[in-house]
Amino acid sequence: MKATINDVAALAGVSIKTVSRVINKEPTVRKQTADKVWVAVKELNYQPNLAARNLAGNKSYAIGFIYDNPNAYYVIDMQNGILNECKNRGYDLIIHPCSARSETIIDELKEMVRSSRVAGLVLTPPFSESPDILNALEQLDVELVRIISGDAKTHPHIAHISIDDAKAASNITEHMINYGHERIAFISGDKGHKSTGERFKGYQAALKQNHIRYDKKLVIEGSYSFESGVEGAKQLLSGKQKKPSAIFACNDEIAAGALFAARLMGVEVPEEVSIAGFEDSPFSRQTWPKLTTAQQPNNEIAQLATSMLISSLRRTASGKEQPENRHFEPQIVVRDSTAAH
Repeated sequence: MKATINDVAALAGVSIKTVSRVINKEPTVRKQTADKVWVAVKELNYQPNLAARNLAGNKSYAIGFIYDNPNAYYVIDMQNGILNECKNRGYDLIIHPCSARSETIIDELKEMVRSSRVAGLVLTPPFSESPDILNALEQLDVELVRIISGDAKTHPHIAHISIDDAKAASNITEHMINYGHERIAFISGDKGHKSTGERFKGYQAALKQNHIRYDKKLVIEGSYSFESGVEGAKQLLSGKQKKPSAIFACNDEIAAGALFAARLMGVEVPEEVSIAGFEDSPFSRQTWPKLTTAQQPNNEIAQLATSMLISSLRRTASGKEQPENRHFEPQIVVRDSTAAH
């Protein structure tokens, strides 16, 4: 017969309410009491019914993750990071993919929050950077933590983790310049993501700091996809115009596409053209040569964002201040796809 919360309470010699507080990992329970409860849970092999817990009473134990990102590796890393922390803290995870470009996206998100009864949302770009979406979500009874590129120029009062894409992009460009490259091309990602603009800003800053003339012909508008890297590299490496000696792609998927295109065109990497990406996704390690990139620990960032969100939920309930915001600077990882010019 399956053990119940009443069985755990009886074996541990505490109230049902105390068992619930321990399982929910509320910080107000004394360690000695919590240890007794966990011993009873293990002995009885008690499995709390999280779905039933969410339906009972007014308190929700569900975290929502909404996303619109074409990079499957990014999404998987985010999901795993959020899920790990939810398991650690006794929360469910509700995943909701959707289109940020939909005309009804705000109504869709409002309905998702209401119907799923989520306590909080982890927001990633482009949702975390949309003033309209943030304004709408703030009207609902739900906590938010944003993962954003650059500074929180809008809605700075909402807890956030900022990624210094501009500095990391500048470091990658500087790395290529130090290798003797001056004609460095840039293949961008989607304009709807602030990271694209931040990485482009870092690229431009490094050129300016090293007194290298910016050439708009070396900048290709693209999207965060392998195909975009293929098409971008074909534009840069074909024709009679002077070709770049290096390509900085806005993410690893684009860089892998650029590397593939170079191979098809008989252009040696890195002997004839160096290529670098961004994020240190599996794409950067599955190519040959492996890609120089900037390491962005998305799993770690997602887990931290979820920890901040759950801690915020508990602090809000006790009337205390919001948690501090956090900052990440992706670190350059030099591999074989870049070499001296």
